[in-house]
Amino acid sequence: MPNAAAAKPADDHSPSDGDAGAAELDRRLAALLGDVERRFGRGDAERVGQAYEAAAAAHASQRRKSGEAYIVHPLAVAQIVADFGLDPDAIAAALLHDVVEDTAVGDEELRRSFGDAVADLVRGVTKISEIEARDITAHQPREGKDKERDRELAHEAENLRRLLLASVDDLRVILIKMADRLHNMQTLDALKPDRQARMARETLEIYAPLANRLGIWQFKSHFEDLSLKVLEPETYHLIDTVLSGRWAEHEAYLETAIRTLQERLEAAGIDAVIKARAKHITSVYAKMKRKDMDADQILDVLAMRVLVDSNERCYSALGVIHQLWDPMEGEFDDYIAKKKPNLYRSLHTTVKGPDNRPLEIQIRTHDMDELAEYGIAAHWIYKENANLSAEVQRQIAELRRTLESRDADAPDALTFVEGLKADVFRDQVYVFTPKGRVLELPTGATPIDFAYRIHSEVGNRCRGALVNGKMVALNTPLNTGDTVKIVTTKGDDAGPSRDWANPALGYVASAHAREKIKQFFRRQIRSDSVRQGRDVVERVLRKLGMTRTKLEAVARLFGDDGVDDFLAAVGRQEIAAQTLSQRLLEHEATTLPAPKAKPIEPHGVPKTTAPVTLFGADQVQTRIARCCNPLPGEPVVGYLTRGRGVTLHRTDCRNIAAQRAREPERFIQVAWAPRKSQTVPVELNVYAIDRSGLARDIADVISKSGINMQGISAIARDRDALAVVAVVVELESTDQLADLLDKLQNVTNVIEVRRTAG
Repeated sequence: MPNAAAAKPADDHSPSDGDAGAAELDRRLAALLGDVERRFGRGDAERVGQAYEAAAAAHASQRRKSGEAYIVHPLAVAQIVADFGLDPDAIAAALLHDVVEDTAVGDEELRRSFGDAVADLVRGVTKISEIEARDITAHQPREGKDKERDRELAHEAENLRRLLLASVDDLRVILIKMADRLHNMQTLDALKPDRQARMARETLEIYAPLANRLGIWQFKSHFEDLSLKVLEPETYHLIDTVLSGRWAEHEAYLETAIRTLQERLEAAGIDAVIKARAKHITSVYAKMKRKDMDADQILDVLAMRVLVDSNERCYSALGVIHQLWDPMEGEFDDYIAKKKPNLYRSLHTTVKGPDNRPLEIQIRTHDMDELAEYGIAAHWIYKENANLSAEVQRQIAELRRTLESRDADAPDALTFVEGLKADVFRDQVYVFTPKGRVLELPTGATPIDFAYRIHSEVGNRCRGALVNGKMVALNTPLNTGDTVKIVTTKGDDAGPSRDWANPALGYVASAHAREKIKQFFRRQIRSDSVRQGRDVVERVLRKLGMTRTKLEAVARLFGDDGVDDFLAAVGRQEIAAQTLSQRLLEHEATTLPAPKAKPIEPHGVPKTTAPVTLFGADQVQTRIARCCNPLPGEPVVGYLTRGRGVTLHRTDCRNIAAQRAREPERFIQVAWAPRKSQTVPVELNVYAIDRSGLARDIADVISKSGINMQGISAIARDRDALAVVAVVVELESTDQLADLLDKLQNVTNVIEVRRTAG
């Protein structure tokens, strides 16, 4: 496989990239086509040349932020892809990867000109950046700058979701996208600082861990260094200065070490290739933080790699090295006998080299080295998918299963991404089921995480666990190699404990298990709401002597075709029993003449005039409907009562849905008039897994938001550990309501926050 010369840190990137002229473009194109022709033949080189011409024509009028011709970018991406060893289809797709998204060229035109293989790769990369409106709006963005940031986060999240789900069937898609990101990171200077920082964070949090997960060291190390350069420039340049200032010394030291080791290996009859390098800046930075040392105090910044032709030679070379230089205690790892989950294999040792300086040495075969550099992509490059080794197919299948499972569990793209960061991109442990199946879990995972990975019902019914044959506490962290057996209960009322949701107790480490626990309690809340709603409705019907009235008919009075949805709303107290009684009586009395005398005002109905403008009715008394409490700014409609003026309802109020269809003439158009300091009481129900201090934390959030609270009450249910906290707050606008809902949703253990509605 060719050396990935293009995949190197930003400092190695040619400064002429920012102003590449026609001659420079011609030189780079010639180098790319020459490489393709040497490896694949003249015909493939001509086809790649045609792809370049098509891309150059499509992007002819476009410029990058730096001012250079846009074609510089796809040409650079194609060179990285070619240096990575991919085939002509992937190189052509890299040249064309932006044309469908950014130009007038369509998918069909690509298929006619370059065939289905290239078009499918371009479509896979293009799909990554397509955004569906529902994925953005699902996050309920707020107004102003917060709204813009929320949309930006949703955009990034959806990009990643599509990137991963689109790439698991053809890994070349993700390699092209990684090459695209690498070149963009190498040429960030033309962007605004905030945009640079956002891209660097995304690269560090998403692309670098993903490259590590796939075993692609070439991308991982450069992503980390380029991100560090943007996010912590002073640290980056300090380490870079220290390493550069010592390079002449390092070079002389490594030459001596290589010469000495080469002589010893030859004397032992071992044919080996020895490479040497300084460690990447990010790895030095990690060691500085781990050991709390300055950059100039870190001595073990040098590494050597010994490449031999067989596993046996690896161990023979290790023996020679340990005879030559003393090994440092606790600094040996055998990743050949026990390879890493991303298929990486090598022997690692750190010795006291010449002058007693620490020297890290990796020993592996040439095939292992190729796999270490390129991960599972090394298999993909030279083999058809059907001929992949069982081990590689298992890894791809596991990645696909994890991604699709997280996609199904997550209610929106942002939740999907946060789950991936917790479950996929963290360091992993690998544990066994009693039948020998290997499960991959994030570091710190417990038997409960293990149980939910097997199946959600196993997690819900989990009551104990045996690890390596011994009963352990359910919050015991698991280690790689553990064999775990889950003890479950068969009771119909089985469910997770409320303690599992308490982060301080450490029962759950994975986002997957945490989401499954929340799903259980959401279903529990709905089931209880339906049951409680049925009790309320049946009690009202008995009180009014309407026991023969069907529940379906009552639901239709409130605009609900689904009985369970209606009953759940009643159970959640979104429809009060008094409102239910009033609606049923009004329905029976619709044919009666209007009362001649003005009825007595019901006790407790507010008499204040609502701040509204009425269209077609002057000087009419108005009041806020108690069933839905519309806020100033919300869409409202006026209901002309018999002798009591106009009552304002939210346009989506359940209590008026059927009435509007039956008596449209009694509804009039209204609009809010400007009025200062007008507040409206709004009742919110906060559903949460019960814990100590829950009501206090909710009240604290409301107080810190500068909102007056009229009252708060909480009901805790021992049978399922759920709590419903009802609060009445005084609000001025829908923006204030949206902000409060967001803040309450972030309170620990809160499952859902709802505004009571008519």
